[in-house]
Amino acid sequence: MNKSDISEHPTAPRSSEYKIMVLLVDDQPMIGEAVRRALAGQPDMHFHFNADPFAAIQVAEQVKPTVILQDLVMPGVNGLMLLTQYQASPALRDIPVIVLSTKEDPAVKSEAFSLGASDYLVKLPDNIELLARIRRHSKSYLNQVQRDEAFRALHESQRQLVEKNLELERLTHVDGLTGLSNRRYLDEFMGIQWRNAIRTGDSFSVLMIDVDDFKRYNDEYGHLAGDEVLKAVGAAIQACCRRPTDLAARFGGEEFVIVLSPSTPTEAKRFGEDLRHQVEHTGIPHSGSTIAKIVTVSIGGASLSPRGDDSYLALIEAADGALYEAKRKGKNRVVVT
Repeated sequence: MNKSDISEHPTAPRSSEYKIMVLLVDDQPMIGEAVRRALAGQPDMHFHFNADPFAAIQVAEQVKPTVILQDLVMPGVNGLMLLTQYQASPALRDIPVIVLSTKEDPAVKSEAFSLGASDYLVKLPDNIELLARIRRHSKSYLNQVQRDEAFRALHESQRQLVEKNLELERLTHVDGLTGLSNRRYLDEFMGIQWRNAIRTGDSFSVLMIDVDDFKRYNDEYGHLAGDEVLKAVGAAIQACCRRPTDLAARFGGEEFVIVLSPSTPTEAKRFGEDLRHQVEHTGIPHSGSTIAKIVTVSIGGASLSPRGDDSYLALIEAADGALYEAKRKGKNRVVVT
């Protein structure tokens, strides 16, 4: 029999089984046989013997023991040096190590504990004591493993919950079709930016955007195709909003709103023209249009410097009036008041 093959169940059990796995690192086969016999009648214990100290780290990482019995004196290798190598391995540093020595030496014992040993036994101890030490250290290690697994599971659960909550919060602010902000978030944003503009005295602008002849488009191409047009227009609008203080929202149906704060009437007009050209460049065919053969938009805007007794609703109404004027003048144009 090969001296390194004295083992029972050399493969580590799955962590869910929580079996005790004892790894003995000792160059003497007779010690390996003695420990094997001591553990043989214990149904909850597995045993693996390794007689090659140079392979101790590799074997331990493969076997995944719950406790290591480590001889101190072996040919060519100092058992204390192995303690430092166990500590250096992320897979092994938490596994308890019981040092086996031929004598009770306080100085050696002290050094062993300082290097990470969990216990110190003069070999070979009585079977009852050996089993008790193995059980106590293995139980402590397995409890730690279970706590770590429980912590990881709790952390992952909390992470998923936070992500779901953030997603739910995002969805309450987002229009499901276009991905722009929805009317609810528009009202919240307008209230905040309006108060900021009152405090700073900055000019505040709103653009109302309407897809020209959209009912005709739906009649000609169908509502699903109409949804795709709204998505494309929404994407063009979002592409034009480059500042963090710019907000694009779906107002309802085929109408959209852009909030520009701060912004002058001239800046709002220029922004509207850029957006109008952006939509034209999408080149979406629209055979039912009364002004072109592609999808276009009309844009109305309004600007003012808010005062304490003003309401942002009046600004939206003014932008809506400018949009009506753009429609009246022939559509596919920008009117800013």
